[in-house]
Amino acid sequence: MPEIRKDIVSGSWVIIATERAKRPETFTPQKPEKQNDKLDKCPFCCGHEHMTPPEVLAIRKNTSIPDEPGWDVRVIPNKYPALSICEGKECEKQGIFEFMAASGVHEVIIETPDHEISPGKLPVEHVKKIVDSYYHRYVELEKDAGIKYIQIFRNHGQEAGASIEHPHSQIIALPVLPPSLKQEMEEARNYYFREKKCVYCKMIEEELGRGDRVIMENKDFAAFIPYAARFPFETWILPKRHQSSFSEITMDERQNLAEILHDILSRMWDYLKDPPYNYYLHTSPTDYNHIPDYHWHFEIVPKLTTVAGFELGAGMFINISNPEASAEYMRKGH
Repeated sequence: MPEIRKDIVSGSWVIIATERAKRPETFTPQKPEKQNDKLDKCPFCCGHEHMTPPEVLAIRKNTSIPDEPGWDVRVIPNKYPALSICEGKECEKQGIFEFMAASGVHEVIIETPDHEISPGKLPVEHVKKIVDSYYHRYVELEKDAGIKYIQIFRNHGQEAGASIEHPHSQIIALPVLPPSLKQEMEEARNYYFREKKCVYCKMIEEELGRGDRVIMENKDFAAFIPYAARFPFETWILPKRHQSSFSEITMDERQNLAEILHDILSRMWDYLKDPPYNYYLHTSPTDYNHIPDYHWHFEIVPKLTTVAGFELGAGMFINISNPEASAEYMRKGH
């Protein structure tokens, strides 16, 4: 049974998920497979629905049957979850240490039936279906009173942590708040008390006013490389309208989010040669909707450099790329 353990020094929670070691590829170097072998074994490919748990959501052709071919996007429980639905969400003590059962939800969004396509080459209409899947699962999961935070994320490429090549994202619904979110919210709240304004709204205003770190914008969203970017070509996507929770996004805004996400991933494909990357959603906790001092956003982090001893030890980052020059390159491609 997975556990969530508390670091007594930092106060951070760590998920101990030994169940995920059941994956056949875990800890074992894999021999290169022929492409046909990969497709035959891929549980996310169309026609292999029997290899996965039953779907919890799917965007399908009108006449297709659940858990059969005919889908465009398919959401399933993760077969090897970091967390699982279980009783007992209260903290327990073991000497000076605290732990609780790792109760939560871990799902996979299979983004397309096409095993080969990169997200940077999907049509924008299909990216909209992925964004819609994010939204519908988020809204459903936040109804659970035991869920405190919902993390949507994507690992693209083996170096970014993807264990299956087939394009997919993941959702993990947690019974605790992750430390990065707690720190962000604390700093945002401090800024709000000082300035009486959301720091993210002010950031959007400043970035669009200057323009030198902005990659693109549309009616509802702005995409830019942040002033203190931790990594080369780190990119943030923020809604222009103040929204603390991802659940506040409207249908029209989901279309514009799909367009700007599609554009950024396409530029990374074209200009950065499709690097491995992670992207993830930062949003307010499920019981903190409509607050004035926090603002949901996506962060996209290409894996172009290695996090090494200094970063791990100090909790600080060394970025060898100039944010302004990086943004200009992403705008123009040269």
